[in-house]
Formats: sequence, structure tokens, C-alpha cells
Amino acid sequence: MSDPIEKVSIIVSKGSLEGVYPALIMANGARAEGIEANLFFTFFGLDVIHRSTIDHIKVATVGNPGLHLATIAGGLPGMSSVMTHYLEKKMEKLDIPPIPEFVEMIADTGAGIYACKASTDLFELGEEDLIDQVMDIITVGEFFAMAAGGEIIFT
Repeated sequence: MSDPIEKVSIIVSKGSLEGVYPALIMANGARAEGIEANLFFTFFGLDVIHRSTIDHIKVATVGNPGLHLATIAGGLPGMSSVMTHYLEKKMEKLDIPPIPEFVEMIADTGAGIYACKASTDLFELGEEDLIDQVMDIITVGEFFAMAAGGEIIFT
């Protein structure tokens, strides 16, 4: 039997609904099991912790092979909003909270929420642009030091 996981560090690089929920669900599950969890938001994942975009995360319909037949219509105007609404309703039935509430809930469990310094510099973002749950803007080196001894998950 292998040693139990004691710490996970999850890298969130996508700013789409289907890109962020797996990371939030894994972080929440880790905390529920007493596992230390840290979320590191980089590149377009910053949309999830950005004050002006957190409430507007949508399903990526163009080029998303997971949508199967809907992929054909993915480029039509409004299709992303339609698919987002559809999935949000399904998640609501399963008691999966909306992204802003989920991020707050995970932060309240003691999970660390961090923004990538290189990405915030690239997109010219500062602490004032990020939601209150963000603990700090850190470098990749600081992230690796924090992640040492644990599992790293890239979503």
C-alpha cells in the first residue's frame, strides 16, 4: 500500500467552465479528506480569480471535442452561453455551487489560492484586480517550493 497523499498543488491554466471545475472539485475533495490543497492560477486561469471576470466564466464551445455534436454548432453566436446555462443547471441539481461561491468555500476550508506572478505581469494585473480570497501573487519558484513533497496536478 502506498503512502497517503498529504498535500496537493493544483495548477489552473484554463479560464473556461470545464477547465476550472475539475480543479475546484479536486481541491474541495482534498480539503474534505484533510489534505492540504493549494490552487495556482496562471494564464487564462486568472479569469477565475479576477474581480471582473469570475462571474462570467463560460464553456468553451469552439474546438472542444468533448461537446461531440454541439461542436458542429460551437461557433454560432450565443452557443457558449447556451451550453454554459445548460451545464450550470445540471450542476445546480447536483448541488455543485457556482464558481464564485465554490472558490470562497474552498478558501474558507484553508486551501491556498495564489496567482502566478508572470501571468499577472503579462496581463498587467495587480492585487487590486483579484478577488479577496487570493492569498498572494507568487513566482513559479515560490509555487514549486510550496508544492515540495506533495502532488502537483495540472488542469
